Amino acid sequence: MTTTTIGILGAGQLGRMLALAGYPHGLRFRFFDPAPASPASHLAEQICAPYDDEGALRRFAEGLALVTYEFENVPVAAARLLERHLPVYPPPAALEAAQDRLAEKQFFQRLGIPTPPFAAVDDRAGLDAAVRQLGLPAVLKTRRMGYDGKGQALLRSPEDAADAWRQLGGQPLILEAHVPFTRELSIIAVRGRDGATACYPLVENLHRGGILRRSVAPAPDVTPELQEQAERYAARALDALQYVGVLAIELFEVPGAAGCGAHSPALLANEMAPRVHNSGHWTIEGAATSQFENHLRATLGLPLGSTAARGHAAMLNLIGATPEPAAVLALPEAHLHCYGKEPRPGRKLGHITLRADNPQTLAERLERLERLLG
Repeated sequence: MTTTTIGILGAGQLGRMLALAGYPHGLRFRFFDPAPASPASHLAEQICAPYDDEGALRRFAEGLALVTYEFENVPVAAARLLERHLPVYPPPAALEAAQDRLAEKQFFQRLGIPTPPFAAVDDRAGLDAAVRQLGLPAVLKTRRMGYDGKGQALLRSPEDAADAWRQLGGQPLILEAHVPFTRELSIIAVRGRDGATACYPLVENLHRGGILRRSVAPAPDVTPELQEQAERYAARALDALQYVGVLAIELFEVPGAAGCGAHSPALLANEMAPRVHNSGHWTIEGAATSQFENHLRATLGLPLGSTAARGHAAMLNLIGATPEPAAVLALPEAHLHCYGKEPRPGRKLGHITLRADNPQTLAERLERLERLLG
């Protein structure tokens, strides 16, 4: 039996969890990341070189069955170079669509997936015009490279525009109308090489300071119609991109459109991530098949695993510090994941998953855990 080695662009915690999901299946891994001593480097070989080093990329590709990536800011040129030598999943076209917020919103709209109103901003006059068009409040964002709340500014009044421009100007931007949403949700979907698709239950997410703090799955009070709406949007994106692997779409739940009634919520697409996603970490303990295993199954052309939830789960990110393991593990069905990173403010150092058979028990355990973490 030949050994299958998968190459992963990026060696952060998502790559680490992909490898941990793949080892029970006899898979091997090789990582490519410019940052030395990355979290995944503890588990497998890491080639440490810039993403534009073509020689290093070719060395990386030697003997691999395929390449995937664990974050969406991998340069598209690197993925396309590798694609000339071996399969790259998800396809580089998905990477390209997700790297530019303007192109991403336009992609959603072409597919009939509603989004918050938006406008491109290329200069100071363009910002003023966009504010007049969309009104305030609104959020000014860089079109590229922003994540975890970085690269964005909230505009509450016209006076905020000058400060936002000083902070972010000089690069392509997008202004997005502030949406009075009920809550933030995400849909984690997976598509195989054969076009087979599966979706996990909708997840409810809580962000603070632009960073995901908590996810609860399945999201409370989700109707079958809302789940079907999210899955329909995901299927459109997956099919349009001829996607292979896990795709996450972040959504705003808003009151229904005029004529639909206040009790008929609707979904607006915020952003997509062409990779395994932070809001899907609960699936390791909380679903029949984790998002990480399903991503590997999809890219290898294997049958997809069940995405059914095992009861109810919550995931809390550990930001800037990690707790004493004994205190966490004393809680029933608590699972601690540490990423091996050096602590610093605002950095994701790990996560904790809680699981329970019913939402009431989960809520009680989550309250105890949040008290513990302060």
